[in-house]
Amino acid sequence: MSDKDSKRTDGGTAVGDDVVSTHADDHDHGHDFPGTGSIKRWFITTNHKDVGILYIVTSLFFLVLGGVLAWLMRIQLWAPRAAGETILSPVAYNQAVSAHGLLMVFWFLSPFAFGFANYVVPLQLGAKDLAFPRLNALSYWLYLFSGILFGVSFFQGGTFSGGWTMYAPLNVPTFTPDVGASTAVLALVLFTASVTVSSVNFLTTMHRMRAEGLTLRRMPLFSWTILLTVWMMLFAFAALLAALLVLSSDRLLGTTYFAMSSPAGSMLWAHLFWFFGHPEVYIVFFPALGVMAEVFQTFTGRRIVGRKWFILAMVLVAIQSFVVWMHHMFLTSINLQVKTLFMVTTIGISLPFDLMVFALIYTMLKGKIRFKTPFLFVFGALLLFIIGGITGVFLGAVVLDYEFRGTYWVVAHFHYVMVGGVTALIGGLYYWFPKMTGRMYDEFLGKLHFAAYFIGFNLLYFPLFIAWETPRRVFDYAPELAPWHQLATIGGFILGLSFLVMFYNLFKSAFVGEPVSGNPWEFATTAEWATTSPPPLENFEGTPTYRSGHLEFVEDGEVILDTGSDFDLPSGASVSADGGVATSSQTIPAKAATALETAEDVGPSHASWWPFVLSLGSFLVLLGLSAVQNASFPDGMMGTMYMTTFAVGGFVTLGSLVAMGLEPFHGPVFEEREAWPFAGIENKKVGMWIFLASDVVLFGGFIGAYIFTRVAFGWTGWEPVPSDPIPGLMNTYILLTSSFTVVLALVAAEKKHRLGLVTSLAATFVLGVGFLINKALEWQHLFHEGLWLSTNVRTSTFFLTTGLHAGHVIAGLLVTLFLIWRAWNGAYLEDNGSVEYFGLYWHFVDIVWLFLFPLFYIL
Repeated sequence: MSDKDSKRTDGGTAVGDDVVSTHADDHDHGHDFPGTGSIKRWFITTNHKDVGILYIVTSLFFLVLGGVLAWLMRIQLWAPRAAGETILSPVAYNQAVSAHGLLMVFWFLSPFAFGFANYVVPLQLGAKDLAFPRLNALSYWLYLFSGILFGVSFFQGGTFSGGWTMYAPLNVPTFTPDVGASTAVLALVLFTASVTVSSVNFLTTMHRMRAEGLTLRRMPLFSWTILLTVWMMLFAFAALLAALLVLSSDRLLGTTYFAMSSPAGSMLWAHLFWFFGHPEVYIVFFPALGVMAEVFQTFTGRRIVGRKWFILAMVLVAIQSFVVWMHHMFLTSINLQVKTLFMVTTIGISLPFDLMVFALIYTMLKGKIRFKTPFLFVFGALLLFIIGGITGVFLGAVVLDYEFRGTYWVVAHFHYVMVGGVTALIGGLYYWFPKMTGRMYDEFLGKLHFAAYFIGFNLLYFPLFIAWETPRRVFDYAPELAPWHQLATIGGFILGLSFLVMFYNLFKSAFVGEPVSGNPWEFATTAEWATTSPPPLENFEGTPTYRSGHLEFVEDGEVILDTGSDFDLPSGASVSADGGVATSSQTIPAKAATALETAEDVGPSHASWWPFVLSLGSFLVLLGLSAVQNASFPDGMMGTMYMTTFAVGGFVTLGSLVAMGLEPFHGPVFEEREAWPFAGIENKKVGMWIFLASDVVLFGGFIGAYIFTRVAFGWTGWEPVPSDPIPGLMNTYILLTSSFTVVLALVAAEKKHRLGLVTSLAATFVLGVGFLINKALEWQHLFHEGLWLSTNVRTSTFFLTTGLHAGHVIAGLLVTLFLIWRAWNGAYLEDNGSVEYFGLYWHFVDIVWLFLFPLFYIL
């Protein structure tokens, strides 16, 4: 074996058992920040490690909730319905199936992975925190309150019962009339808001805040998987948000996109949902793949074989994931040529995964395996994923898909892939548990958990391949399949009970486990292990840098800790005859040792209540809206309660937004280092660009829905709703003029001309109000002609799409008022960034109108 073969190029560093303890400078700390034992801390914290722990704990709660629903389903399936042994009514069973799928896919799988991402990625990048700490906290609280809102749906007549894919027309009130069904949809809307906030934050951080010398090529593989995952999330969840907003409008306002009267409704939902749904498979699995790569490297003492090809394969999968969605629609009326094309793309996307699987296998063969609990779980995940991938290829073939679609073959395949990913994430939980708690878990209990988990998993899901003729979402099946379902039920209980071992192990170990001062893993080489366990609030003593080719920490230009590790070999490593790698321990320089002795648990001054309060307000707004039907609240006491909840929520939301804008918040000091491809651009501007990219997809979903529906009805036979284009033309001139006044405002701010700044912003506000007044007059005229949201699908597409745009205008006007007030008091003359970022948003809104005007008024 050559020296080249033995090298590691994950951009990490080798650390020994003793590492430097670090904490941020006192001027970045507030000594009154509560400790981890204080409840208050967890409500106000914006630190990425605290937020990561909150994500992990909360997602595990939703795992338990979804698991209990799965147990109910398996008990129901113990015998076919004909035997009369049922514990749930048909409607209750449908609700359990739907809620189980929604909880596991949305509220457990991705948030569990992003608990690790929140905690580990800034450490691996050498950053003090994420780019926008308050937005990070906001993303968590929006996630938590979205889950609470989904829980509330069970108590509003029943939650959604149309399956987790929410196929039309089962997703409209005709078939799912309960208020709780609408609440479940709104909970998903709130969840997508959380994802969008988180995506903007992570992408800005990962492209702008990497340590000097840590190029993308050298970035650790776990961080690579998170980077690709977040890019997929940014666009996929924007498409889902478009679908959910349209569905919410159908349920609350009476539009008719997905009603049975719309011949395109069911196909439209399938396109919108699966444009999100297939990337979601990789959104869930990529972080698990990153955990597998990190753990394989650590417990084989080897870098991943073919690392650059491994990364290239992941990039290809991320791109291809958006062009295979129609293989979920082989049973629809799509013509055979299109189905064949998507069959080819589906099979093609499996090829990069083949490369990654072989890379992991070959890494094991070239290294010396250490069978610790984290490795057992990621190795088990690899085996499960291989089975899931092979059985998935069957579904990629049109002919076989006709046979297997809608059967338990799909259920088994889906769980071998998705829960296979969970298996790797559990390995990640054990792997980073010492880093998060400073204590080691019980190895025997960890291996016991794996044994019970792996046996239970395969007893649960493999028999479903044999009983594949069972129809999905139905608890009746052929009596001769009963033994296989009974075996699956037994496996389900073993799998569920195995988590009791994990919870006991980790909870007990967090308090009385063997203390870990730094790095408990001999060959862990990424930067999170180059600090104490757990890390201090701002992660590192000094500034991490890779400029010399290995990880160093500098302060005032002086190297205070040199790990001695380059990008290829662990520090002090030597290649042994058996292909393993031996690593020597490190010593701590005197200055770093002093920091270790004097470190104290103090917190940054940038804690904030407002992310929690803002999320609470958003929760109340959507809870109040959940009872709306045909654009009005119900009559009586209940209607008054919902209306009051909505009003209070709106007040809290707007108030907290203003309070966040005025709060003297100071995040971690950032010095630009590796920032490709956004070098020289401020974080906030990059964040705004990324947000607008997701907004492009959101409007694209609405515009695409309009075009798809119009084509289905016949393009030339479609009568435009506003027969008079003059109001639209007037609004075009108004918005173009408002863009000019925004430019004048920025020029005035640059010249430090306060009156000019205030006047230009005021003119923008007046023009925006004029746009809304003109739009309102047009809508009123159409209403008097007998045209409204619920009249037909033509009016639905017009009012909802232009209404979404009007909502963006209203949001911009609220921001304009805030800017005017602050500018009047002298703000933005020294730092005009906020005016520039608002201008980017306002110009985007104007550009969108330039597409909507010809589409709805001329064509």
